[in-house]
Amino acid sequence: MTINEANRMTKEIKNTLSEIGLELQNVEEKISLIMSLVAKNKFMEAWQILSKQILNPSIPFAYHKRLFDMVYKESGIVPAPCWIPGENEQLTSNIGLLQKELGAVSYEELYSWSIKNREAFWEKLTNILGIQFKTMPKGVLKYDNDGSAEWMPGGTMNIYDSCINGPHNQAAIIYQNESGEISKQTYEELDIECSRVARGLIELGLCKGDSVAVDMVMTIESVAIYLGILKAGCVAVSIADSLAPKEIQKRLMISKAKVVFTHDVIIRGTKTLPLYEKVLEAKPERVVVLPIQGNLQVTIRKQDILWDDFLFDHQEFTSVVCNPMDSINILFSSGTTGEPKAIPWNHTTPIKCASDGFLHHDIKQGDVVCWPTNLGWMMGPWLIFATLINKGTIALCYAPPTGIEFVEFVRDVKVSMLGVVPSIVKLWRLRGLLNDIDWSAIKNFSSTGESSNEEDMLWMMSKAGYKPVIEYCGGTEIGGGYITGTMVQSAAPACFTTPALGLDILMLDENDIKSNKGEVFIIPPSIGLSVSLLNKDHYEEYFQDTPKCEGAIQGCSGLSMEEQNVFSGNVFLRRHGDEIEQINADFYRAHGRVDDTMNLGGIKVSSVEIESILNQLDGIKETAAIGISSQGGPSELVLYIVLEEGHAATIEELVKLMQLAIKNKLNPLFKIKEAHLANSLPRTAS
Repeated sequence: MTINEANRMTKEIKNTLSEIGLELQNVEEKISLIMSLVAKNKFMEAWQILSKQILNPSIPFAYHKRLFDMVYKESGIVPAPCWIPGENEQLTSNIGLLQKELGAVSYEELYSWSIKNREAFWEKLTNILGIQFKTMPKGVLKYDNDGSAEWMPGGTMNIYDSCINGPHNQAAIIYQNESGEISKQTYEELDIECSRVARGLIELGLCKGDSVAVDMVMTIESVAIYLGILKAGCVAVSIADSLAPKEIQKRLMISKAKVVFTHDVIIRGTKTLPLYEKVLEAKPERVVVLPIQGNLQVTIRKQDILWDDFLFDHQEFTSVVCNPMDSINILFSSGTTGEPKAIPWNHTTPIKCASDGFLHHDIKQGDVVCWPTNLGWMMGPWLIFATLINKGTIALCYAPPTGIEFVEFVRDVKVSMLGVVPSIVKLWRLRGLLNDIDWSAIKNFSSTGESSNEEDMLWMMSKAGYKPVIEYCGGTEIGGGYITGTMVQSAAPACFTTPALGLDILMLDENDIKSNKGEVFIIPPSIGLSVSLLNKDHYEEYFQDTPKCEGAIQGCSGLSMEEQNVFSGNVFLRRHGDEIEQINADFYRAHGRVDDTMNLGGIKVSSVEIESILNQLDGIKETAAIGISSQGGPSELVLYIVLEEGHAATIEELVKLMQLAIKNKLNPLFKIKEAHLANSLPRTAS
């Protein structure tokens, strides 16, 4: 940068700070230091001082954005980091401590070790996390040439024991109920409640391996129910409370659930919506009903049972002995055939959740972790495992995450790690909900479910005194993330910095050649990767027709020579379906799906699922449903509609009709952004 350019920038910064109302004499020395760094092309260091020592959350975001752009304007750095780790993060973060333990290795060396020595890496993490075994395994991994993996062979365990291993008197959950009262439940109290649930299931006649569905909002009871199911050796079935009855029925039939836990109703703001009645339409065998608050608001069937009558008084129950690869949870992810994929998690999958929480989200003992979600989606179980196995505290707010009550709850309970969905952040910003809110206790954010909007994420960071957003992308069939960020690498808005430790990926172009932008393929094995599907062929779904080792191995850092020999000539790359771009050595960016699935409000759904419902409507010949994203933000649903010959309707009439069909038959959270009439649809796959 020339002297004239530096002088001009100095003047612009001073003018902007004067507009804000800051006394320049109080920051003159810092401004001089900033300009000295800029003159030396140390733009990141300059922004670090400006963001941490001059700007503050009370200053309007427009000034933050103007100064951010100003500092990096002449830098040529794209994307520009808005958070840079300091010495504290480098030395005291979980990754920093692990780097030191392994001999002061760099992050790049740590990552390389984690994928070239996978058994050693997962053995290390299992020990760090304090995973409890009833019988110690004879090894870490047994891997076959067909891509199947057995983790912890020869061992026995119940992952429940690792979830309840925190200090007895420490809060396992801190929660705010509908009345606004904040309460705590200790690890000891949670263990007792889970034992009562487990005993209640046995008294109902359930046995090890039986499936038990949970269709509830995220409450302290739902956490105890979920963990109690695992403690009894049963299998939890995850059902989102927003699903329509037919979608609930599909999941009950696929999983063969013998019991369903649900609420009488659910409360959404000022609305009271039926839930028990909706579950009954799915024809469940038996239901345990929990009043959402106060008195029961429904009349239940004879074979169903109230929560208080179900809970068993006996407070002791020894967790059932299981094989590490036994199922603990059946979750559902959108499929391209209109039927959801039923994905079993096993007792080792939570090790992936917990390791991502430990390494990438830096969850430590006593940290308060909040992520608005529920058990119907993978982030509900993830929150439980990532927090409790790391001996943290789950923070649950029963108020909607889009309202001021939630924002104040995050402040009041001093949340350390806050997970978000980008569309929630957009609403916070539009409604001005973070104005005058002290979020200084937050150590980091994490964002998943949809593509992030750069400006929204910069805004959110500014409201917490510039704390990083750990972008987190993965899937139910991964048990966590495959690409994310860390507390030892700089953060740029809406960007990833690294594949998850212990897991390697390749981006391949349309010719199956390694590229810096392309479809993501995972190089197995990794703890967390699914090994079966209940209702589809796992091999066909993830491995069939993927590139072989011999064609993709060049330039791949993920395989040791031993692994190359094992994989040679076999299909080993695992299809995932996302498109990722590696922008430079430091950052990656997501570009959505390469198949026909989209994320609407953080929920993955296929075009086929939407189209199959809309095509049944009178007068509709066919439809095409697509997800669009503007400026890297959340996907929005756009429809193209072909009418039957002779049928006439306005776009407004069609949207109203179709929105009602989506609400009643699929999910009321899926909102139509816009619709267009077409004479015909293209016949190509795209």
